[in-house]
Amino acid sequence: MNQRFSGAAGQAFAAGFKALKVLRPDRPIHSAGVALKGTIERQPAAAESGILWVDTSGNAAVSARLSRSVGTPPGWPDILGLALRITTETGPADVLLASTGLSRPGRLVLTAHRHASSSRLTSLMPYKGSAGPVLLAACPEKTGNWLPAAPDAFRRALGTAPWTLGLFHARPAGRWIRFGTLTLTLDPAAADLPTRFDPLEHSLPGAGTYGWTRRLRKPSYEVARQPAQG
Repeated sequence: MNQRFSGAAGQAFAAGFKALKVLRPDRPIHSAGVALKGTIERQPAAAESGILWVDTSGNAAVSARLSRSVGTPPGWPDILGLALRITTETGPADVLLASTGLSRPGRLVLTAHRHASSSRLTSLMPYKGSAGPVLLAACPEKTGNWLPAAPDAFRRALGTAPWTLGLFHARPAGRWIRFGTLTLTLDPAAADLPTRFDPLEHSLPGAGTYGWTRRLRKPSYEVARQPAQG
């Protein structure tokens, strides 16, 4: 992507975040969420992603936050976000996933959902792997249990049961390949998380960042982290 265009787009997104902070000083988007905790089991397939952490078998502890982007009224569709903070040997790694499709064009388009259990969440922007760009995805397992996306309704519906999602990697135009399983439960210590997730500063081991994705995302992250005035 052209450096000038990605830089201008990043500044435009940041300006939008500044306007939203007038209404939501703490979190411009994803203002309310659900605190979750659990584990990731990685059992990589023969086809490697080019990201060391993804391609290495193992278990990892994770804390997570499920949220709705806009904050539409309960029961209305909204763009969903699943933020993960993963414990790795080199420190915490953050992964941000948003509801999209899984088709080749659809995986790059945000989509709104009423239920977390029917959503498909991807990294939307690619990581830089050793063999090229890599997208990550988390897809809820089909259990027959519908989980609303609104935070309070999600907590009531999930209760003490686990929420299980398959983890996949793919090239931007390639097929999805499963490499692991994410199992989450409600975090009894907190209803929501104050954690500020930042995949640019806390990247997965072996995953790089493309300059254009950094220019698009970093200005908005900086605005979102600014303390509320007054």
